[in-house]
Amino acid sequence: MPKMKTNSGAKKRFGRTASGRLKRKKAFAKHILTKKSPKRKRDLRKDTLVHKSDEKRVKRLLGG
Repeated sequence: MPKMKTNSGAKKRFGRTASGRLKRKKAFAKHILTKKSPKRKRDLRKDTLVHKSDEKRVKRLLGG
């Protein structure tokens, strides 16, 4: 059986941490920023971790 292909969209959106968890960017940070407070926009710049319950699905998309 052939190897599973990595999902190209997922490849661009997710990264791994040193401990093996998955990193992602936060949503709602690209446009319509005028109504968002500076604190909220600052918080949206930071990366966060993929939730534990979604990790298995994302890892499958990344081919592993």
